[in-house]
Amino acid sequence: METSLSLSDIGKDPITFSTGELAKQANGSVSVSCGDTVVLATACMSKEPKEPKEGIGFLPLFVDYQERTYAVGKIPGGFFKREGRPKDIEILTSRLIDRPIRPLFPEGLTHELQVIAMVLSSDGKNDPDVIAINGVSCALTISDIPFNGPIGAVRVALAQDEFIINPTYEERQSSDLDLVVVGRDDSVLMLEGKFSQIDEKIIIDAIKFAHPFIKKIISLQKKLADKVGKKKVSVKVAENNSQLEKVIREKMEPKVKDLYGKGNKEEKSETAKKLISSIHEELLGDNPELTVNEVKNVFFLLEEEVMRTNILEKDMRPDGRGLKEIRPIDCKVRVLPRTHGSAIFTRGQTQALAVITLGTSSDEQLIEALEGKQYKNFMMHYAFPPFSVGEIKPLRGPSRRDVGHGALAEKALSSILPTKEEFPYTIRVVSEILESNGSSSMATVCAASLSLMDTGVPIKAAIAGIALGLVKGKDKYKVLTDIAGIEDHYGDMDLKIAGTKKGVSAIQMDIKIDGLSFEILEQAFDQAKEGRHFILEKMAKALEAPMPALSKYAPKIKSFKIDQDKIGTVIGPGGRMIRRLTRDYNVSIDIDDETNTVSVVAQTEDDLERAIMQISNLVRDIEVGDVYEGKVERLVNFGAFCEIVPGKSGLVRISEVSDTFVKDVNDVLKEGDIVKVKVIGIDPQGRINLSIKQA
Repeated sequence: METSLSLSDIGKDPITFSTGELAKQANGSVSVSCGDTVVLATACMSKEPKEPKEGIGFLPLFVDYQERTYAVGKIPGGFFKREGRPKDIEILTSRLIDRPIRPLFPEGLTHELQVIAMVLSSDGKNDPDVIAINGVSCALTISDIPFNGPIGAVRVALAQDEFIINPTYEERQSSDLDLVVVGRDDSVLMLEGKFSQIDEKIIIDAIKFAHPFIKKIISLQKKLADKVGKKKVSVKVAENNSQLEKVIREKMEPKVKDLYGKGNKEEKSETAKKLISSIHEELLGDNPELTVNEVKNVFFLLEEEVMRTNILEKDMRPDGRGLKEIRPIDCKVRVLPRTHGSAIFTRGQTQALAVITLGTSSDEQLIEALEGKQYKNFMMHYAFPPFSVGEIKPLRGPSRRDVGHGALAEKALSSILPTKEEFPYTIRVVSEILESNGSSSMATVCAASLSLMDTGVPIKAAIAGIALGLVKGKDKYKVLTDIAGIEDHYGDMDLKIAGTKKGVSAIQMDIKIDGLSFEILEQAFDQAKEGRHFILEKMAKALEAPMPALSKYAPKIKSFKIDQDKIGTVIGPGGRMIRRLTRDYNVSIDIDDETNTVSVVAQTEDDLERAIMQISNLVRDIEVGDVYEGKVERLVNFGAFCEIVPGKSGLVRISEVSDTFVKDVNDVLKEGDIVKVKVIGIDPQGRINLSIKQA
């Protein structure tokens, strides 16, 4: 029997949670509707625990979000008429669901878990992503799967200085703030946002505005769980041999403490490897079943405890920095000779190479989404090769992490880009991570900002990104600026904030604890602002403003508008005119019917200007007194016919060829000559009379 509960005061459409009718064999199943958008969320857990693989201690959780085109009454495009590999938006939404729920499962749980959110119907108005987060939380809450929830998620926009909860797609288009907030009754779990360089205080206010609505969504899930929720099962969690762990600890702890704060990443890794090996060999005689992995796990536990204790008690970070201190920064631009723009940003042992390629409107990316088709003229791609962390792995396509980091950097950079009218190029940025030890996504933002300026893209301002961490004890906490890899791994928060000197443009926050207070958030935002300004000053020493001219290797593009009734003239019958212009001037021409804009692309400025001049002549009305560069097409005994614009010719009579007497026009002109001519008359039939001597 179906059970439903609704909430009517969140956004323009009520949110309804229903269970008991669909997917009843899952551990938990809930359909969530908002308007005519419906998402089915399911949660399943394996009946037996999975044996942990050697050296792997993470939760075996699989999160998938799927959009079916039938949800908007469409058949998939392309040769195969069914959905294929996940689209970027599906990967990004899967991550959006994964990040807040992952910390809420019991530590040491080794049962395989899978949550799937399927969009069954979409009204093109309400975004399914936030609905999916709430659906998954509810499915887990009413299931028998151990889960420390529920959680609630909302989206916030800003219009005319007022916050909007769960805005429509249309409302988000005109908003300076697009923020997803996920939380619990008394804390915040996750943030994901894109902004138009706004002040940190406005973002904090938006989070505080969202929280009461989050509590209402949580309350609704609890009511549904009270009605139909299953009793949580008791599951086996992975445990160490406590007696053996105690022996390993006694031998290893002094040495781990002695290692703290000494050497770089590689040196520490090598020393740790030797220590683990020696302890294993020493204890193997009395414990023949002892594995290296068991010793390694104890080492990791000790390393985490030592790091957290030193930070909380002594303000002492693993590399000796102060809590707000940023690692050494080095910036270089124009590092590659034949690309359109390039830059390297190095911060400590994290290094990003950003390379820009400029293209035309034909290079824009077509995206078929549930809300409709759209074209992107800015693409940000992030790549994380295994050598960046000294590893060996097969090279495959972009991972979920690659897609997520690229999308975050794209959000950050989009607020500083010129409009298409100001800069009619398609822009692709590729960030190659050459080294990584913490926050390569924010290094990507910095490198991309420098490379855009190196290219000559007229960005509104330079932009930088920084990652903040947290170590939280029972009665105290410490916020860390510019976290390294170990601080991210053993810490409680990864807060990435990117922005200009004016304000924030993107934010992403994940935590490993069950929530953050507003006090911690406000301190983290303040430290991030201070750190971001410091990095921007370092970047300005390498390049302060965009280069005045584009690379000579970049295509030359100019766009201009023409009257709608002249578009056919430029195209010509059967496209003959536009093909001729393309061939004669070595250019490509694109016409946007909606905006009446003509874009001309050439490899040289000379070809570009000549083509533009011809198109301008072609679409303007020919009037007496106008002067043109004409091409002699045909000689006759009474003069010469000259083409003044493609497809339009006039007659230069022999008397108008020269100031002096001309007996034979062949003595003065030949076919193919380029001459300056003036329009001296247009008869009622539209025939044009030209003069060379008057020009």
